[in-house]
Amino acid sequence: MSTARRIQGRAIGDEDVAFIRRLITDHPDWSRNQIALALAEAWNWRTATGRLKNFAGSSLLIKLETRGLVSLPKRRQPPPKRVIRLADPDLPWPDPEPITQPLSELLPLTIELLSTKQPRYVSLAQYLMRYHYLGLRRSVGENMAYLARDRQGRDVGCALFGAAAWRVNPRDEFIGWNEQTRAERLSLITNNVRFLILPWVRVPHLASHMLARLTRRLCSDWQTKYGHPIHLVETFVDRERFRGTCYRAANWICVGQTQGRSRQDRDRTLRVPVKDVFVQPLTDHFREKLCHVDG
Repeated sequence: MSTARRIQGRAIGDEDVAFIRRLITDHPDWSRNQIALALAEAWNWRTATGRLKNFAGSSLLIKLETRGLVSLPKRRQPPPKRVIRLADPDLPWPDPEPITQPLSELLPLTIELLSTKQPRYVSLAQYLMRYHYLGLRRSVGENMAYLARDRQGRDVGCALFGAAAWRVNPRDEFIGWNEQTRAERLSLITNNVRFLILPWVRVPHLASHMLARLTRRLCSDWQTKYGHPIHLVETFVDRERFRGTCYRAANWICVGQTQGRSRQDRDRTLRVPVKDVFVQPLTDHFREKLCHVDG
Protein backbone atom coordinates (compact mmCIF):
# COMPACT_ATOMS: atom_id res chain seq x y z
CA MET A 1 0.00 0.00 0.00
CA SER A 2 1.42 3.36 -1.08
CA THR A 3 2.30 5.89 1.63
CA ALA A 4 1.01 9.40 0.90
CA ARG A 5 2.81 12.50 2.20
CA ARG A 6 1.86 16.14 1.74
CA ILE A 7 4.98 18.07 0.81
CA GLN A 8 5.10 21.52 -0.78
CA GLY A 9 1.30 21.48 -0.97
CA ARG A 10 1.28 18.25 -3.01
CA ALA A 11 0.44 14.66 -2.11
CA ILE A 12 3.58 12.56 -2.69
CA GLY A 13 3.19 8.78 -2.83
CA ASP A 14 5.78 6.00 -2.96
CA GLU A 15 5.46 5.86 -6.75
CA ASP A 16 6.33 9.56 -6.96
CA VAL A 17 9.43 9.03 -4.81
CA ALA A 18 10.45 6.09 -7.03
CA PHE A 19 10.03 8.28 -10.13
CA ILE A 20 12.27 10.98 -8.65
CA ARG A 21 14.92 8.40 -7.71
CA ARG A 22 14.94 7.11 -11.32
CA LEU A 23 15.21 10.65 -12.61
CA ILE A 24 18.30 11.23 -10.46
CA THR A 25 19.87 7.85 -11.30
CA ASP A 26 19.26 8.13 -15.06
CA HIS A 27 20.85 11.60 -15.25
CA PRO A 28 23.93 11.61 -13.00
CA ASP A 29 25.33 14.74 -14.71
CA TRP A 30 22.24 16.87 -14.00
CA SER A 31 22.25 19.67 -11.45
CA ARG A 32 19.58 19.99 -8.78
CA ASN A 33 17.87 22.70 -10.82
CA GLN A 34 17.78 20.50 -13.94
CA ILE A 35 16.18 17.71 -11.91
CA ALA A 36 13.62 20.17 -10.48
CA LEU A 37 12.77 21.47 -13.97
CA ALA A 38 12.35 17.93 -15.34
CA LEU A 39 10.16 17.02 -12.38
CA ALA A 40 7.96 20.10 -12.83
CA GLU A 41 7.64 19.36 -16.55
CA ALA A 42 6.77 15.70 -15.94
CA TRP A 43 4.06 16.68 -13.45
CA ASN A 44 2.97 19.72 -15.49
CA TRP A 45 3.62 21.74 -12.34
CA ARG A 46 3.20 25.35 -13.51
CA THR A 47 2.37 28.83 -12.27
CA ALA A 48 -0.73 30.72 -13.36
CA THR A 49 1.35 32.25 -16.19
CA GLY A 50 2.47 28.81 -17.43
CA ARG A 51 6.04 28.96 -16.09
CA LEU A 52 7.44 25.72 -14.70
CA LYS A 53 7.60 25.69 -10.89
CA ASN A 54 11.28 24.84 -10.63
CA PHE A 55 11.65 26.72 -7.31
CA ALA A 56 8.83 24.67 -5.78
CA GLY A 57 10.37 21.55 -7.30
CA SER A 58 13.76 22.35 -5.76
CA SER A 59 12.17 22.91 -2.35
CA LEU A 60 10.32 19.59 -2.60
CA LEU A 61 13.53 17.75 -3.49
CA ILE A 62 15.35 19.22 -0.49
CA LYS A 63 12.52 18.18 1.83
CA LEU A 64 12.57 14.65 0.42
CA GLU A 65 16.33 14.47 0.95
CA THR A 66 15.92 15.76 4.52
CA ARG A 67 13.53 12.86 5.15
CA GLY A 68 16.08 10.42 3.73
CA LEU A 69 13.89 9.50 0.75
CA VAL A 70 16.22 10.64 -2.06
CA SER A 71 19.91 11.46 -2.48
CA LEU A 72 20.53 14.64 -4.48
CA PRO A 73 23.72 15.59 -6.35
CA LYS A 74 26.06 18.01 -4.61
CA ARG A 75 25.17 21.68 -4.92
CA ARG A 76 26.90 23.56 -7.70
CA GLN A 77 28.24 27.00 -6.81
CA PRO A 78 26.58 29.51 -9.15
CA PRO A 79 28.57 32.46 -10.50
CA PRO A 80 27.90 35.65 -8.51
CA LYS A 81 25.20 37.86 -9.97
CA ARG A 82 26.42 41.20 -11.26
CA VAL A 83 23.91 43.20 -9.25
CA ILE A 84 25.00 41.57 -6.00
CA ARG A 85 28.67 42.20 -6.80
CA LEU A 86 27.93 45.85 -7.49
CA ALA A 87 25.98 46.12 -4.23
CA ASP A 88 29.21 46.17 -2.26
CA PRO A 89 29.35 48.06 1.05
CA ASP A 90 33.02 48.88 0.38
CA LEU A 91 32.31 50.78 -2.85
CA PRO A 92 32.62 54.60 -2.70
CA TRP A 93 29.25 56.12 -1.87
CA PRO A 94 28.16 59.76 -1.81
CA ASP A 95 27.01 61.43 1.39
CA PRO A 96 23.60 62.88 0.45
CA GLU A 97 22.21 66.10 1.85
CA PRO A 98 19.57 65.57 4.58
CA ILE A 99 15.95 65.62 3.47
CA THR A 100 13.84 67.19 6.21
CA GLN A 101 11.06 69.05 4.41
CA PRO A 102 7.42 68.38 5.29
CA LEU A 103 5.87 65.43 3.48
CA SER A 104 3.67 67.76 1.41
CA GLU A 105 6.81 69.21 -0.22
CA LEU A 106 7.99 65.75 -1.31
CA LEU A 107 4.74 64.61 -2.88
CA PRO A 108 3.82 63.08 -5.20
CA LEU A 109 6.17 60.16 -4.72
CA THR A 110 7.22 58.09 -7.72
CA ILE A 111 7.30 54.43 -6.73
CA GLU A 112 9.08 52.33 -9.36
CA LEU A 113 8.71 48.55 -9.67
CA LEU A 114 12.16 47.17 -10.48
CA SER A 115 13.59 43.91 -11.78
CA THR A 116 17.14 42.74 -11.10
CA LYS A 117 18.02 43.47 -14.74
CA GLN A 118 17.36 47.20 -14.42
CA PRO A 119 20.27 49.54 -13.57
CA ARG A 120 18.24 51.20 -10.81
CA TYR A 121 18.05 47.89 -8.95
CA VAL A 122 21.74 48.30 -8.13
CA SER A 123 20.89 51.41 -6.09
CA LEU A 124 18.15 49.55 -4.24
CA ALA A 125 20.53 46.66 -3.49
CA GLN A 126 23.20 49.08 -2.33
CA TYR A 127 20.79 50.84 0.03
CA LEU A 128 19.68 47.61 1.64
CA MET A 129 23.21 46.27 2.05
CA ARG A 130 24.41 49.50 3.63
CA TYR A 131 21.47 50.71 5.68
CA HIS A 132 19.07 47.86 6.50
CA TYR A 133 20.02 45.92 9.62
CA LEU A 134 19.20 42.61 7.87
CA GLY A 135 21.08 43.51 4.70
CA LEU A 136 20.14 42.12 1.30
CA ARG A 137 19.33 38.54 0.45
CA ARG A 138 18.74 36.98 -2.92
CA SER A 139 15.04 36.75 -3.73
CA VAL A 140 13.80 33.27 -4.65
CA GLY A 141 10.41 32.69 -6.25
CA GLU A 142 7.78 35.37 -6.75
CA ASN A 143 8.85 38.79 -5.49
CA MET A 144 8.50 42.54 -5.99
CA ALA A 145 11.09 45.29 -5.48
CA TYR A 146 10.19 48.99 -5.27
CA LEU A 147 12.25 52.17 -5.13
CA ALA A 148 10.58 55.46 -4.13
CA ARG A 149 11.62 58.97 -5.21
CA ASP A 150 10.25 62.36 -4.22
CA ARG A 151 9.02 64.95 -6.70
CA GLN A 152 12.59 66.28 -7.09
CA GLY A 153 13.78 62.82 -8.17
CA ARG A 154 15.63 62.05 -4.93
CA ASP A 155 15.58 58.47 -3.62
CA VAL A 156 13.79 58.29 -0.26
CA GLY A 157 13.03 54.63 0.41
CA CYS A 158 12.67 51.09 -0.89
CA ALA A 159 10.80 47.87 -0.18
CA LEU A 160 10.95 44.18 -1.05
CA PHE A 161 8.11 41.67 -1.01
CA GLY A 162 8.61 37.93 -1.29
CA ALA A 163 7.45 34.50 -0.16
CA ALA A 164 5.23 34.35 2.91
CA ALA A 165 6.36 32.45 5.99
CA TRP A 166 5.21 28.83 5.96
CA ARG A 167 3.62 28.66 9.40
CA VAL A 168 2.72 31.62 11.64
CA ASN A 169 0.07 30.75 14.21
CA PRO A 170 -1.32 34.28 14.82
CA ARG A 171 -1.59 34.92 11.07
CA ASP A 172 -3.12 31.53 10.33
CA GLU A 173 -5.71 32.00 13.08
CA PHE A 174 -6.53 35.50 11.81
CA ILE A 175 -7.16 34.14 8.30
CA GLY A 176 -8.90 30.95 9.49
CA TRP A 177 -6.41 28.54 7.90
CA ASN A 178 -5.93 24.88 8.68
CA GLU A 179 -2.88 22.92 7.49
CA GLN A 180 -4.34 21.84 4.16
CA THR A 181 -5.80 25.22 3.23
CA ARG A 182 -2.57 27.01 4.09
CA ALA A 183 -0.61 24.62 1.85
CA GLU A 184 -3.01 25.26 -1.03
CA ARG A 185 -3.31 29.05 -0.67
CA LEU A 186 0.01 30.29 0.73
CA SER A 187 1.05 31.73 -2.64
CA LEU A 188 -1.87 34.18 -2.38
CA ILE A 189 -0.17 36.18 0.37
CA THR A 190 3.23 37.90 0.44
CA ASN A 191 5.76 39.03 3.03
CA ASN A 192 7.17 42.55 3.25
CA VAL A 193 10.67 41.19 3.81
CA ARG A 194 12.43 44.59 3.68
CA PHE A 195 11.26 48.17 4.20
CA LEU A 196 13.68 51.08 4.43
CA ILE A 197 13.45 54.84 4.63
CA LEU A 198 16.93 56.09 3.83
CA PRO A 199 18.75 57.34 6.94
CA TRP A 200 19.24 60.91 5.70
CA VAL A 201 15.49 61.23 5.07
CA ARG A 202 13.76 62.50 8.23
CA VAL A 203 10.23 63.29 7.17
CA PRO A 204 7.30 62.57 9.51
CA HIS A 205 4.56 60.35 8.04
CA LEU A 206 6.63 59.44 4.94
CA ALA A 207 6.95 55.76 5.91
CA SER A 208 3.23 55.23 6.50
CA HIS A 209 2.39 57.15 3.29
CA MET A 210 4.76 54.94 1.29
CA LEU A 211 3.34 51.77 2.85
CA ALA A 212 -0.20 52.85 1.99
CA ARG A 213 0.81 53.54 -1.61
CA LEU A 214 2.49 50.15 -1.89
CA THR A 215 -0.41 48.15 -0.49
CA ARG A 216 -2.83 49.84 -2.91
CA ARG A 217 -0.88 48.54 -5.91
CA LEU A 218 0.53 45.20 -4.75
CA CYS A 219 -2.41 43.03 -5.84
CA SER A 220 -2.56 44.42 -9.38
CA ASP A 221 1.24 44.33 -9.76
CA TRP A 222 1.24 40.66 -8.73
CA GLN A 223 -1.58 39.89 -11.16
CA THR A 224 0.30 41.57 -14.01
CA LYS A 225 3.66 39.91 -13.30
CA TYR A 226 2.62 36.44 -12.13
CA GLY A 227 -0.92 35.93 -13.43
CA HIS A 228 -2.62 35.69 -10.03
CA PRO A 229 -3.61 38.14 -7.29
CA ILE A 230 -2.51 38.29 -3.68
CA HIS A 231 -5.04 39.03 -0.97
CA LEU A 232 -2.98 39.78 2.13
CA VAL A 233 0.51 41.04 3.02
CA GLU A 234 2.39 40.22 6.23
CA THR A 235 5.52 41.50 7.93
CA PHE A 236 7.50 40.82 11.11
CA VAL A 237 8.73 43.67 13.31
CA ASP A 238 11.61 43.01 15.70
CA ARG A 239 10.27 44.20 19.07
CA GLU A 240 13.77 44.83 20.42
CA ARG A 241 14.44 47.37 17.65
CA PHE A 242 11.14 48.87 16.49
CA ARG A 243 7.60 49.62 17.62
CA GLY A 244 5.92 49.17 14.24
CA THR A 245 4.64 52.76 14.32
CA CYS A 246 4.57 53.25 10.55
CA TYR A 247 2.68 49.97 10.02
CA ARG A 248 0.09 50.93 12.63
CA ALA A 249 -0.26 54.39 11.05
CA ALA A 250 -0.84 52.73 7.66
CA ASN A 251 -3.67 50.66 9.24
CA TRP A 252 -1.85 47.33 9.34
CA ILE A 253 -3.18 44.96 12.02
CA CYS A 254 -0.97 43.45 14.72
CA VAL A 255 -2.31 39.90 15.12
CA GLY A 256 0.20 38.61 17.68
CA GLN A 257 3.82 37.69 18.16
CA THR A 258 6.18 35.01 16.94
CA GLN A 259 7.44 32.39 19.41
CA GLY A 260 11.09 33.47 19.20
CA ARG A 261 12.23 30.56 17.03
CA SER A 262 13.82 30.57 13.59
CA ARG A 263 12.31 28.76 10.62
CA GLN A 264 15.64 26.85 10.51
CA ASP A 265 15.18 25.68 14.13
CA ARG A 266 14.22 22.05 13.58
CA ASP A 267 15.24 21.03 17.10
CA ARG A 268 13.42 23.97 18.75
CA THR A 269 16.56 25.13 20.55
CA LEU A 270 17.63 28.25 18.62
CA ARG A 271 16.26 31.44 20.16
CA VAL A 272 15.74 34.55 18.02
CA PRO A 273 14.12 37.90 18.85
CA VAL A 274 10.35 37.87 19.30
CA LYS A 275 8.62 39.77 16.50
CA ASP A 276 5.22 41.41 16.18
CA VAL A 277 3.20 39.96 13.32
CA PHE A 278 1.45 42.62 11.22
CA VAL A 279 -0.93 41.93 8.34
CA GLN A 280 -2.83 44.07 5.86
CA PRO A 281 -5.72 42.71 3.74
CA LEU A 282 -5.42 43.81 0.11
CA THR A 283 -8.81 42.80 -1.28
CA ASP A 284 -12.43 42.68 -0.21
CA HIS A 285 -13.64 39.40 1.30
CA PHE A 286 -10.02 38.30 1.64
CA ARG A 287 -10.85 35.47 4.07
CA GLU A 288 -13.22 33.80 1.62
CA LYS A 289 -10.58 34.05 -1.13
CA LEU A 290 -7.82 32.68 1.08
CA CYS A 291 -9.88 29.87 2.59
CA HIS A 292 -11.56 28.57 -0.56
CA VAL A 293 -9.79 25.50 -1.97
CA ASP A 294 -10.66 24.37 -5.47
CA GLY A 295 -11.68 20.78 -6.08
